[in-house]
Amino acid sequence: MEYDHILIRYGEMSLKGKNRSKFSQILKNNIKVLLKLNGCTKAIVNRTKDRMFIDLNGDDHEKISEILKDVFGIQSFSLAMKVTSELEEIQKGALSALQEANPHAKTFKVTAKRPDKSFPIRSQELNHLIGGYILKNTEGLTVDVHNPDVNVRVEVRTSMTFITCKTVKGAGGFPVGSNGKVMLMLSGGIDSPVAGYMTMKRGVKIEAVHFHSPPFTNERAKQKVLDLAGKLTKYGGRIRVHIVPFTEIQQEIHKAIPSSYTMTAMRRMMLRIAEQIAVKNNALAIATGESLGQVASQTIESMNTINEVTNYPIIRPLIAMDKLEIIDIAHAIDTYDISIRPYEDCCTIFLPSDPKTKPKKDRINYYETKLGNIDELIEAAVTNVETIDIERNTRKHEIEKQFEDLF
Repeated sequence: MEYDHILIRYGEMSLKGKNRSKFSQILKNNIKVLLKLNGCTKAIVNRTKDRMFIDLNGDDHEKISEILKDVFGIQSFSLAMKVTSELEEIQKGALSALQEANPHAKTFKVTAKRPDKSFPIRSQELNHLIGGYILKNTEGLTVDVHNPDVNVRVEVRTSMTFITCKTVKGAGGFPVGSNGKVMLMLSGGIDSPVAGYMTMKRGVKIEAVHFHSPPFTNERAKQKVLDLAGKLTKYGGRIRVHIVPFTEIQQEIHKAIPSSYTMTAMRRMMLRIAEQIAVKNNALAIATGESLGQVASQTIESMNTINEVTNYPIIRPLIAMDKLEIIDIAHAIDTYDISIRPYEDCCTIFLPSDPKTKPKKDRINYYETKLGNIDELIEAAVTNVETIDIERNTRKHEIEKQFEDLF
């Protein structure tokens, strides 16, 4: 006997009741796409109410396991043997699975479950029958129910039984695409790609909006953002990036508004533009990388004043995290080294020395009257947005080629 299946457990998705089928179907589709993109064309994905099974069908289980670790919606998974639901076959399969999982094991235990209640042997009795068979057919093995070297898990299902000996932790959350679409404000710094990752973990499909201010920000700054989007495709599939020309608006703000309020004005303009792009692309909210108190624009007072210009929900998954926690996640998802490339984004040019940490709504509303027709400025920026689709698994040189074709 050999391991020929992978058993996938849903975790949080199992609580979805009547909607569980929709969530599991989206997860199944996401897995099938990933397997195909990575050349695993033989494997077959099947699902039940509370589990999903991949029939390896000759595909490499190690390669598929690496793919599954980054799929949102999977709580855990295990390499499994599939046998018929007959006691003798289950016993043989359990022994074989244990020996393949850890041939040097000294202790074990058996954990049997009966999702198929028509199976005539109860779970506790099945534990003893399987454990006794293993002890009878091995030397030097003993039972340890508290801290075994191997836990032989047996799930008896209709017409088949799955046997596993090792559980691999999954990414958790919900499958991407199960909870709508959000517009991510992607700056190119450390925080915003982490916010994108955390948002996708809750089942959200993201598109990104980036504010670009040539000639004050160069083309390498734009490329950095496209590379960050490329990293995030590993978790959420294709990401559409909307590049907003922001130079004229920033220059108008710099000329017309006192320096202490320029950051507030800029963030308000960004939210207005992001909302319009979200509406055009059927996104239901805006996500940001804001962390409470990290900079002047991220105090509660600043966020309250900045939020005044939009009725769209603002998702802030990093709001209660400190910088070190955010950096740890950035390292884990492989965005940190890109984020620290020394190319300025539009938030760092015209940076005031005295930004207001408690800006007043009445003051910024008054100052914005000095900008002229705000609607025209926003319309011009939205009209001239450049949109780039970054595909999952796109090689870096292909991203660069796509980028160069814009100019």
